Amino acid sequence: MTSADTRPAAHIAAGASRDGGATAVVVGGGLAGTTAALALADAGLRVTLVEGRPRLGGLAFSFRRDSAAGELSVDNGQHVYLRCCTAYTDFLERVGGAHLMPVQDRMDVPVLDADPARAAAGMRLGRLRRTALPVPLHLAASLAGYPHLSLAERASVGRAALALKSLDPADPALDRIDFASWLARHGQSPRAVEALWDLVGVATLNARAGDASAGLAAMVFKTGLLSDPGAADIGWSRVPLGEVHDTLARAALEKAGVRVETRTRATAVIRTDEQRWQVTVENGPHSQEQLAADTVVLALPQRETHGLLPPGALDRPDRLLDIGTAPILNVHVLYDRKVLRRPFFATLGSPLQWVFDRTEASGLQGGGQYLAVSQSAAQDEIDLPVGVLRERYLPELARVLPAARGAKVRDFFVTRERTATFAPAPGVGRLRAAARTQSTGLYLAGAWTATGWPATMESAVRSGISAAREALTELGFPQGSLPQEAA
Repeated sequence: MTSADTRPAAHIAAGASRDGGATAVVVGGGLAGTTAALALADAGLRVTLVEGRPRLGGLAFSFRRDSAAGELSVDNGQHVYLRCCTAYTDFLERVGGAHLMPVQDRMDVPVLDADPARAAAGMRLGRLRRTALPVPLHLAASLAGYPHLSLAERASVGRAALALKSLDPADPALDRIDFASWLARHGQSPRAVEALWDLVGVATLNARAGDASAGLAAMVFKTGLLSDPGAADIGWSRVPLGEVHDTLARAALEKAGVRVETRTRATAVIRTDEQRWQVTVENGPHSQEQLAADTVVLALPQRETHGLLPPGALDRPDRLLDIGTAPILNVHVLYDRKVLRRPFFATLGSPLQWVFDRTEASGLQGGGQYLAVSQSAAQDEIDLPVGVLRERYLPELARVLPAARGAKVRDFFVTRERTATFAPAPGVGRLRAAARTQSTGLYLAGAWTATGWPATMESAVRSGISAAREALTELGFPQGSLPQEAA
């Protein structure tokens, strides 16, 4: 039997740097924490990063799986980014992973209408793709030929897009209404919402239009589709995400001089009498350490952040608990033969949302193909048993992919992220906290903070940059040494 008094004595560690300069502790090793730690270390601080998991990367990670097809590298979910995600692109460059996550030359999204009621004469394949023409003409040809909308619906989509372009996504009035209501007021039919607005919005917001803040939706569409011709070109990893977000990120941190401690959980953050910060961490049931620092960045989900906030750090800390979460479900299927020729496609009129070919990235050997089905806003399915999901998705894949009908399924499994993102519900904008708190030297980071972006890898990286800038500004670092603002 053990008790608190049998633990080794706590001690101050990683506090003052060897030259007496400023020090920092970053709690959380996801994209937000890694970004903040790199920025602080690059400015000259001595940084310790602590992460409770055995790896870095947060909710964008990989794991190994032994399957009937051999050992696989599996991403917990299919993560993509767009060319407009400039902060995340800079992060990839910083850790040396940009070449592993290339972007399309030009946006090209195959969209299959698989609705049985409309597929009597065969399923129709449409494409959303851009040209090199300036905005908004870059999408004009694609929209004009988009077979999943009527001529009148295409015209109404164009008018709504022009109205979106004039909106200010940061307008609090927009945040208070749902996107579906805004679309209805601008003449969008249920079919237009399904075939275009939700096709994009569900994947980027992790919510359908009726459940999403119009402000966040406006940000997505205005930035991704109406800011620059190439803004919505899609990038994704050609290797397991863990190679970038964990292996390369850890190497970059260590090269920058950051002390990285995984399997280490922060249990308390307090301000000392000497006006410094003390972070209590545990890396085992009987191992406790006190880390002293001038600056602390909490780069954790909102509920974990709330649990560590010292009194007075935020005016209304319980608002963090009012930020909901939204799930993402991923279905993984290994076939004994190639059943999909494209790298990915999206569907309408089907339980399937987006289907990706992950064969090369997984390291699958001996032939066959590995498909990952990404299901956002998956509240109705996230807790269904694997057997139920198998009965739901395998017949549907066979229905939309003729080559799968005679293929043998070598493996079928599911990954679930029940709290994958914050819920972008109307009103969430007033709940998202800024990077700077009311406690000097304490800063917040995470995709849920007030970045203006939905819960994406881009938002996470931007939050880390913001926290580092605030910290360095407070410490009096010259402007030239501050992290560059995300564009």
